[in-house]
Amino acid sequence: MGTRLKGTAFPLEGDAVLHLCIDMQRLFAAETAWQVPWLPRVLPAVVEIASRHAARTIFTRFAPPARPEAAQGAWQAYYERWPQMTRGELDSDLLDLVEPLARLVPPARQIEKPANSAFSRHGFATALKRRGITTLVVTGGETDVCVLATVMQAIDLGFRVVLPTDALCSTSDGAHDTVVDLFGARFSSQVEATTTEDLLRRWQ
Repeated sequence: MGTRLKGTAFPLEGDAVLHLCIDMQRLFAAETAWQVPWLPRVLPAVVEIASRHAARTIFTRFAPPARPEAAQGAWQAYYERWPQMTRGELDSDLLDLVEPLARLVPPARQIEKPANSAFSRHGFATALKRRGITTLVVTGGETDVCVLATVMQAIDLGFRVVLPTDALCSTSDGAHDTVVDLFGARFSSQVEATTTEDLLRRWQ
């Protein structure tokens, strides 16, 4: 897992900044079919960011359907491949946030999403814009799946995105680095890759 420092340094002041933490759930920390082995490695960085800015943190929780046939379109085939990961088969506690993040709610908030992007939650983008949010600090996982989907949609919606890369996780070091490099090479006007230490120094 490498660190890439690329992109414009965005201002991190006032009420326009929000920490959006993606899917730091027991579902991905435990020994399940979707386990992300180095989630525990980045958890301290995520905790540091979320605890310092709990009132400006939203945690997403990935919410599988009750059964494969309840999913929409191509998601049905996806869950036919992973039927054990549907809510009808899973221990419901696995959908919870990992500790100690769960203890930050409230004042932090949590929302459920039905697909990879945080913006698959109906009305989420509109709610953020109504609050005057212009910059998203994105942490969590996986870098090359749900984080990637969220960041790409955030770009299209006009948000600036700050990625503390040591607070992101994936099942693949190579995929993580490739995605971070992609953002730095092709989206540097909209995405800044940095470190948790630098982020916290600038976001007081």
